[in-house]
Amino acid sequence: MQHVRYALAVSALLTAAGAAAQVQPPPAGNPPAPAPAPQAAPPATASPTESVPYGAGLKVNLSPDGSKYFRIINWHQVWTRYNRNNTGSQHVAGDPQDNTFDVGLRRSRVLLYAQLNPRFLIVTHFGINNQNAVSGGVGIGDPGKKPQLFVHEAMVEYKVFKYLNIGAGLHYQNGISRMTRASTLNFLAYDAPISNWPTIEKIDQFARWMGIYAKGRIGKFDYAVSMNDPYATSQTATPATLPTNVADYNPRNSHKTYQGYFAYEFLDQEANLLPYQVGSYLGTKRVFNIGAGFLFNKDAMFSRPNALPNTLPQDPFTLPYKTHNLGILSADVFFDTPLNKDAGTAFTAYGVYYNYNFGPNYVRNIGLLNPSTAGGSAAIPGAGTLRGNAYPVVGTGSALYGQAGYLLPKNVLGEKARLQPYAAWQHGRYEGLDAIGAKNVNVYDLGANVLLDGHNAKLTLNYRARPDYSNPQDINYRPEVTLQTMIFL
Repeated sequence: MQHVRYALAVSALLTAAGAAAQVQPPPAGNPPAPAPAPQAAPPATASPTESVPYGAGLKVNLSPDGSKYFRIINWHQVWTRYNRNNTGSQHVAGDPQDNTFDVGLRRSRVLLYAQLNPRFLIVTHFGINNQNAVSGGVGIGDPGKKPQLFVHEAMVEYKVFKYLNIGAGLHYQNGISRMTRASTLNFLAYDAPISNWPTIEKIDQFARWMGIYAKGRIGKFDYAVSMNDPYATSQTATPATLPTNVADYNPRNSHKTYQGYFAYEFLDQEANLLPYQVGSYLGTKRVFNIGAGFLFNKDAMFSRPNALPNTLPQDPFTLPYKTHNLGILSADVFFDTPLNKDAGTAFTAYGVYYNYNFGPNYVRNIGLLNPSTAGGSAAIPGAGTLRGNAYPVVGTGSALYGQAGYLLPKNVLGEKARLQPYAAWQHGRYEGLDAIGAKNVNVYDLGANVLLDGHNAKLTLNYRARPDYSNPQDINYRPEVTLQTMIFL
């Protein structure tokens, strides 16, 4: 009965949003009394009009010709969610919780960029992510409070000539895939699969890198390459803390990370001033791109091939261990096109393949905006705890992700709102799961965007069927229902 109440509450929120989006006629007034003498007709009451396109948004020109300007973008993504937790999950330590109904901040960001002229670009991006009542904060003794406001990007760029721009700083000019460079403002689905950011918060800073990059476009060929310093990570890890023959990030990694992404644009060309790739154009462009990318970091991983001795040495790094290169390859395709311009219909599809090499049997569990802070099993060696909504997201092996959406005709929700249903599928086949006899990973998403003002104001309702690997030989699927409310200016 409790699940039914949650479903009714979410449905009521979406219905109310759709109703609010309908055009309301002005209230009828009484006709004026007859005048004894002819009078000028009163001015006509303004009728409702369609929303003006957002265009350049909060942009301030600093020169008459607009060559000098700055722009501010601010957005919040709020999740209202019901989640059936993984087996053994605890809201906080000692508080078992089979399911959760919560509200959280998935993202809260500010982005500023400016150009002195078309040759110079500066970008500053800061904000918070993944705060709910029990996690995401830095309050002493209160883990959900006062989240850390941190810099996502701080980069400068110079245009060398027509085909080459170079930049440096904390940047998002990522390699691997289109979705590794995704804009979080215009997703088709409610969020990314996270397999697109396979090193997130390990050797990068929330999918950003400290280094130098080069980008450009030659005809219909678009490219971005970078060389970066990997962030120091896993400083408590030693050969003694590793499961036998299971890799982890090497705490003594000082080799540069190299990455790149290359795409050929068959139809309309996309903007490439900023690195953020659009998830859905809502029928405003005809885009068909194929791309490929890579990431390489020498000796980024390490493992211990033998069992631990009965007596550990004083320095655990005197134990025999191996280092492994981290290598990732990808190939993807993106297609977005209007179908009927009069009706406003459009179709969007994206598919990507990843090949990951993190060293032997590496698997990593991740749970987005995890509602649990304790409990859960550790059934997959070295992968972390399967609490809350976590499941194996990346690992040595391969992954597939695909999504498709259809923008319905303009009149489905009235003149002021649009409806865009979508479906997505994530698949992972990882060496570490094969080693313990577990099945491959499959995650299914089905949802719809209610676009109140394009991507600038929208509601997204998503149903997810997620595998619970608490018992890897007997996997059960758990439901998640998420209502995302998003506005960006």
